[in-house]
Amino acid sequence: MDVAAVVAAAHAADVTLIRFEYCDVSGVARTKPIHVDWLENKLTEGVGLTRAQMSINLLENVVHIEGMEPVGEIRLVPDPSTFTVLPWLPGTASVLCDQLDHNREDWGACPRSFLKAVIAKAASMGITINASFENEYYVVQKVDGKYVPYDHDLHTPVYSVIGQDFHGRLLVEVMSALKAQGLQPEQAINEYGGGQQEIAIRYTDALGAADNQMKYRDTVRGVIANHGLIASFAPKPFPEQIGSGAHIHFSLWDDDGRNLLYDPAGDRGMSQVGRQFIAGVTENLPALVAMTAPSANSYRRLQPSSWASNTTAWGYDNRECAVRVASPYYQREEESYNIEYKVSDASANPYLSLGALILCGLDGITRELEPGLAAEHDPARMTPEEWEACKIRPLPSSMTAALDELEMNPVILHAMNDLLARCYMKVRRSEAEAFAAEDVDFEIRHHLYRF
Repeated sequence: MDVAAVVAAAHAADVTLIRFEYCDVSGVARTKPIHVDWLENKLTEGVGLTRAQMSINLLENVVHIEGMEPVGEIRLVPDPSTFTVLPWLPGTASVLCDQLDHNREDWGACPRSFLKAVIAKAASMGITINASFENEYYVVQKVDGKYVPYDHDLHTPVYSVIGQDFHGRLLVEVMSALKAQGLQPEQAINEYGGGQQEIAIRYTDALGAADNQMKYRDTVRGVIANHGLIASFAPKPFPEQIGSGAHIHFSLWDDDGRNLLYDPAGDRGMSQVGRQFIAGVTENLPALVAMTAPSANSYRRLQPSSWASNTTAWGYDNRECAVRVASPYYQREEESYNIEYKVSDASANPYLSLGALILCGLDGITRELEPGLAAEHDPARMTPEEWEACKIRPLPSSMTAALDELEMNPVILHAMNDLLARCYMKVRRSEAEAFAAEDVDFEIRHHLYRF
């Protein structure tokens, strides 16, 4: 939509407030809403934002970063094509924004602009990325002053008809709200954890996938809140329960509309380009997790034999691997051939996490890397010799260790503007230090309802 169409749509829907939304480096969705009377102007000129705003960490502390002092302003400049009326909140709409300087360029720390630059790099190599985030989340209620899973007293069976009867109304309502905003839900299930749910949405282009992740989280939280409940996207909101991922499914396409991952003559349909992309991801994975599973709570989820992976292993339909080649659908092999990246959760900024994932894969293609053998078993049950043949390495077990790997990595931070790289490292380091000094209850309390 153009500016005129957005203004007309807002008035037709009787909208009063429009959220100008962005995501900070801690993965928190933030917004500065405006009144509809100013929408036409603000769609063009943007909304002012202090340069210090991106230096706020998950604990709402301002971290000192040179170039992000509370002096000077940037602009939240919206992408009109992302405008949607919010079905769960009367008189409210949202639009997703780039962070630009007064000259309408990336001011140096805009995550959405970072992903755009990565997409352009892929395009220069003749590659288009399609992707989707596949989220799990917990529906949570407060009982006797404590937050517990919605069906804590029942813990309905995973993938069960009983679970669908219990959770079905919420799932249908969320799916309807997603569809009303242009997202295409494909399936909805009650997951393994008590009160845990998952709704998968259809893939789109890489920028659209990150935008959809923002709208997905907003929608689930908003719809669930209308029922007096909360939706937690924390990686591990209940230490005794299974964790929640935001798996990234992706595929690579050429300019002629052919799937670059797929080769019917390759091993189980995998092309050489696909193998190289996987190799780039697994080669850089110890650093990449600092972008895709970036919070202190993330590392409670990344445990052996937990369907989340704590190694660099890859494999065909192996759900204990960090990188899973998904088996294609019958008679839709090329169309449906895709890769699932599992070491990802919703505490990540989706623009940064998807951009970093693509960068690592492109690194593998550029360097013509080989990924080693595919893991045919749970890595926790494989021998040291099998680990060597599959090039399996352990992943960092803490936020601090992952940030150490990221700081040494030549691929990810070097592709960022200096300001964004410094911002990411300093903000995340401040969080790692703060959570390392506290107990698990502090950690859960400050992750439960942030994403």
